[in-house]
Amino acid sequence: MKHYEKNIEFPVTITLNGVTRSAPAEARMLLSDFLRHKLGATGTHVGCEHGICGACTVRVDGVAQRSCMQLAVQADGRRVDTVEGLNHGAGAELGDLQAAFKRHHALQCGFCTAGILMSCSHFLERVPAPSEQQVRDMLSGHLCRCTGYTNIVNAVLDVAAQRQAAIIGSTQHA
Repeated sequence: MKHYEKNIEFPVTITLNGVTRSAPAEARMLLSDFLRHKLGATGTHVGCEHGICGACTVRVDGVAQRSCMQLAVQADGRRVDTVEGLNHGAGAELGDLQAAFKRHHALQCGFCTAGILMSCSHFLERVPAPSEQQVRDMLSGHLCRCTGYTNIVNAVLDVAAQRQAAIIGSTQHA
């Protein structure tokens, strides 16, 4: 691993939601703080700062990761996707996961929602037709004090079904 001196800022360049962004970061600055305070991606929430609650989950090179457990300098040169990148058309239209969360009332206070959405995004790419139990197992890495998870599970299953129907429809018309 590269050695960094304390109290010195280093240039960090990432591809944030498809756009190259750069800012200086001290060697010990967490990726979550870098995203929020240096790049203004405030959709990434910081809850426990110990990797337990999942509120800070982002995708790094496509993989869901806790941004409070990674240093900003470790993300240099990588692609980082946050909840702000899930929408369509520069924020104009909600992505399918976001729309399903809204439709199924899968959020209450919303604090944990961004991290859950990012985990769900990664999960549905790996498991496109999950069972309810698989969704519940995936969600076990997140703490939400408001929803009870049932509406979140329903939203994820709804998106999976819609995506599967779209795939079947596109293959029938080809």
